[in-house]
Amino acid sequence: MELRLVNCVKLGQPLPGLEYPPFAGPLGDRIWLEVSEDAWKQFLEFFKMMMNEYRLQGGSEHATNAFIEQAEKYFFGGGSDAPPPEFKPV
Repeated sequence: MELRLVNCVKLGQPLPGLEYPPFAGPLGDRIWLEVSEDAWKQFLEFFKMMMNEYRLQGGSEHATNAFIEQAEKYFFGGGSDAPPPEFKPV
């Protein structure tokens, strides 16, 4: 399989992209086109922290909506809603 490079909007340089869109829909397609695999992994770690901080139940509609909202902010908005500095993972 040939390596697919993207100009990563988060890390500001050409890097290997995701193999496929991370989820269906326009945002998933945009992430696939503009976000590197490394930046996506960083977002997943960030969102794990968010789930712990806000005690989101994985698979719930609320968690799914938060995931999509935070992904859009993290990559294409003014940044996401980071947990407070005193946050400690559960």
